[in-house]
Amino acid sequence: MQGLNGSLRFTAFMIVVALSALTGCGAPNRSDGTSSTGGTSNIGGQAPSGGNSGGPAGGVTSGSGGAQSAGGSTELGGAVSSGGATGLGGSADRGGATGSGGSTGRGGANGSGGATNSGGAAGAGGSTGSGGATGAGGATGGATGSGGVTGAGGTMGRGGQTSSGGATGSAGATGSGGAVSPGSGGPCDIYATANTPCVAAHSTVRALYGAYSGNLYQVKKTDGSTKDIPVLAPGGFVNISVQDSFCSGTTCTISILYDQSPNHNDLTKSPKALWLPNGGNEAKATDGKVTVSGHTAYGIYVSGSSTNVAYRNNATKGLAKNDDPESMYMVVDGKRSSQWCCFDYGNAETDGIDDGNATMECLYFGSSTQYGSHGAGSGPWLLADLENGMYAGDSGSESTPVPGNASITAWSYVTGVLKGPSGNAMGLKAGNAQSGTLQTEWNGKRPPGYSPQKKQGAIILGTGGDGSNNGVGTFFEGAITSGNPPDATDDAVQANIVAAGYGK
Repeated sequence: MQGLNGSLRFTAFMIVVALSALTGCGAPNRSDGTSSTGGTSNIGGQAPSGGNSGGPAGGVTSGSGGAQSAGGSTELGGAVSSGGATGLGGSADRGGATGSGGSTGRGGANGSGGATNSGGAAGAGGSTGSGGATGAGGATGGATGSGGVTGAGGTMGRGGQTSSGGATGSAGATGSGGAVSPGSGGPCDIYATANTPCVAAHSTVRALYGAYSGNLYQVKKTDGSTKDIPVLAPGGFVNISVQDSFCSGTTCTISILYDQSPNHNDLTKSPKALWLPNGGNEAKATDGKVTVSGHTAYGIYVSGSSTNVAYRNNATKGLAKNDDPESMYMVVDGKRSSQWCCFDYGNAETDGIDDGNATMECLYFGSSTQYGSHGAGSGPWLLADLENGMYAGDSGSESTPVPGNASITAWSYVTGVLKGPSGNAMGLKAGNAQSGTLQTEWNGKRPPGYSPQKKQGAIILGTGGDGSNNGVGTFFEGAITSGNPPDATDDAVQANIVAAGYGK
């Protein structure tokens, strides 16, 4: 992601990385890696010390200077915001060890059972399932653009036929295990009602449109044979029995993560990038196991440079470019992260190298204090990866935390939202994916030097814009919109996620 210029420094870095691998280190430390606690947001903070990108003119190898700080490989700020835990624990930490989870991390108590079950029960076809019927009539599709729109093109056809509307009705039966949150469809239906439609929608767990009846992803055996993994019913959860049967007795990887939107912005393993000279690898299909409303599913399981799991699409359709507005969300495992860069999902460079400040806009989950700014406590946090910096707010200071962006320690599953309106404004929100509402982590200006945006429109997952490959995390679902939806829409999407029943 961030980088240092100069091929000589790149060569030196690669020697250091090789040595660190032998000693079991994640990456070499920067001398100023330890971050202090306390303080307020440095509004006028200077641009990130990740160095200027230099806008590499050459290909992957010349990049923005060889040792383009592998997402934290070379300039890895070393210690994770040490001391953060002391200064800003209880109240700042999302209910972390101090147990303030009672107030902020609302835990499973109010999210358990009721809400989720009502999602299941209500999702029992009835409203949503009959959405098959409605979808067939275009009511859902018409109103939200998902029926017709999602059904449009091969997206829905990937699951066989889009119009299994009739079968959808019967899906009501399976729909009790299928669709959730009746009347609202999926997150992308909710975004569509705000005229900020999904331009990309990815999940290994469930349909993100109420009428989606296609495949969620494709698995591949070691012999190269493949199988598409569908949903149980339109708008429903993954039919994991198809994967279990196909992969029985062998190892499978996730070879394609299908885009459920009409744009078909599918994700496959990353091509070559600055920090992935041989490209990325596919995630194991049975890692990241989760239960969602009683259904077994698996996530995209990223484990840093030890596996180099990374997905990317450099030739997308419909993604925001330059300073166009967008928003994005993702649901991740709240207990898996690292202090390194970059476990990202979002909008990145199309060439796989660091093209300079503001050339990407992605959600990052982790405890990095390497570049840009970080939140209170010791992390992990939801940060905006804007290239050459992961930011908790408008501060450019690595040593002074943004107090309003609190550590997330008590939530098993986390919803993250990045708001990217046009102009000098940015928002970050976090929520417990099992219960409760979203909390604002940042709502204000972008860091100095990051407006206007220069977004390029590629999509990345599990890596940085230049292929930085030291991040750790598990991704279950996420979507990117065209336009920046209002807060009420974000709240409705969070309610839909809670109703899905993660961990239940």
